[in-house]
Parts: sequence; C-alpha cells; structure tokens
Amino acid sequence: MHTIDMDDHELMSIRPGLRVSFPFHSATGTASTATVLFELDPGAELPVHTDSAEELLVVVQGTGAARVGDEVGRIRTHDVALVPPMAPHGLRNIGDDVLRVLGTFSSSTVVSTFAEGLETDEPQIFVIGAPMRVALPLREPVPA
Repeated sequence: MHTIDMDDHELMSIRPGLRVSFPFHSATGTASTATVLFELDPGAELPVHTDSAEELLVVVQGTGAARVGDEVGRIRTHDVALVPPMAPHGLRNIGDDVLRVLGTFSSSTVVSTFAEGLETDEPQIFVIGAPMRVALPLREPVPA
C-alpha cells in the first residue's frame, strides 16, 4: 500500500504562492487514478487550465473562488467540487489562510493545458504520470 501524510508531504513551488505535488499516478504504479495535492497562499491562484480527465477537488483547508466553465463559486474546507474532463477551470485563494486542496483524477495519466503557463507567461502542457517531469511550451503549428 502506498500512503502519504498530507501534513508532511513535500510540495514543489512552481510560481509565487503556489506549491504542488502529484503523489500518485501511472509512473508511481496506479492503474486508473492520479492525485494532485496543492496549496495556494492568500491571494494566489491556480490559473485556468484544462485536464484530459475528470477531477474531484477536495478542499482540505481554506476558502477559494473556483471557476469551472462559466460558473464561479465559493468553495471551503470539506467541500468537494467536480470538474468534467476538458472543462476550463481555475482557483484563487480568497481567504486569510493557506488553501489546501487534494484532487483526484479518473485516469492515471493526465494531460493539463494552461493558456497562461505555470512557470512562464507562455502556454504550457504538463503530463501527470509521465516517468519524468514533462512541461512543454504550447506553440502554434509551423505552416507548411
């Protein structure tokens, strides 16, 4: 059995106020699910993006403004939100404490596409479940 302690699990800082980890996915041995654990400092946000798989977001701590498609709503500690596959979604911490979220995906490998990249201002694609970290710039096709 693979386990993590969410209170003691190391997260990687990928932009100011955003820390993230992907504890379980196909490269760690899962067959049909993947997870993301992330934290947002007050005022910080996870930019709008799409994921290739359905995602359940469980708010472990804090309060956020969530966008899924055209809907915007408040989520807080112990709330669970459903994000359909390929629905544009994002999250901003609107509280005074760190916002901690555990996300579970319906696939062990997930492709996430950010119009505004996490590490740059350029669009990026991330592959959760790749055997190594994959973050690719999203560029328009070269004309023939």
